[in-house]
Amino acid sequence: MQTEKTAIRTAYFSIIGNISLALIKGVAGFFGNSYALIADAIESATDVVASLLVLFGFKYAKRPADENHPYGHGKIEPIITFAVVAFLVISATIIAFESIQNIQSPQKVPKSWTLIVLGVIIIWKEVSYRVVIKKSKEIKSTSLKADAWHHRSDAITSVMAFVGISIAVVLGEGYETADDWAALFASVIILYNSYLILRPALGEIMDEQIYGDLIILIREKSTEVEGVLGTEKCFIRKAGMKYNVDLHAIVNGDISVKKGHDIAHDLKDYLRAQLPNLGHVLIHIEPNE
Repeated sequence: MQTEKTAIRTAYFSIIGNISLALIKGVAGFFGNSYALIADAIESATDVVASLLVLFGFKYAKRPADENHPYGHGKIEPIITFAVVAFLVISATIIAFESIQNIQSPQKVPKSWTLIVLGVIIIWKEVSYRVVIKKSKEIKSTSLKADAWHHRSDAITSVMAFVGISIAVVLGEGYETADDWAALFASVIILYNSYLILRPALGEIMDEQIYGDLIILIREKSTEVEGVLGTEKCFIRKAGMKYNVDLHAIVNGDISVKKGHDIAHDLKDYLRAQLPNLGHVLIHIEPNE
């Protein structure tokens, strides 16, 4: 399916970009005396693992429904999101710990040329964020959204490093730790973003009813089917990039059971044709008063 292909291509885009940047940052940080850049490289390295997890999740979620998983394997996606968030937290913790250590024992002033490296990195990571977040919105993917925020948090870390190195380079002796303070501040921002990513994934796995706009659209489309007088209850559960729907449709109470059965099938087929992101659609027929 096109959505799965888009998700997998985007995950590969993230993996290749993160591997390249981890190497560039690590080398530049080592030779440029910048721990903020090395911290940046650490985050990019964890981003590679996180993107690999996202890729695995998409490939696993593509498996068709089977006897043990009649609703498919889409629930793997929020689980993968939890793992991606865990990597974000781990990387932020490592950066914070190492920053505090370096603040207590000041290092050499970073090389000024590291600012050029950081400038290019910031632009690349922000572009990567915009590409991936756009795809995540198109295919309604929480794990791809988490991966996008890895790019954004990486850009934030790089901005903090740029500010810290600039202060250390311009003000010179006595301001060597500005680089490390920048990395410490970036770790706090990463932790906050981790929470923002975790919250919707938790709602998804708990079947939280947060799809009001889709419910309104389903109700509107349902009345376009001949024989459907209205709708009653409508519950939605998200599984991966699909939305499973339980819908109570109101029909004429005087029609036969077979007619009601046919209307339910017509409604199901119509909804899935009009809204391709729907997965299982269960129709319960209610007679009008």
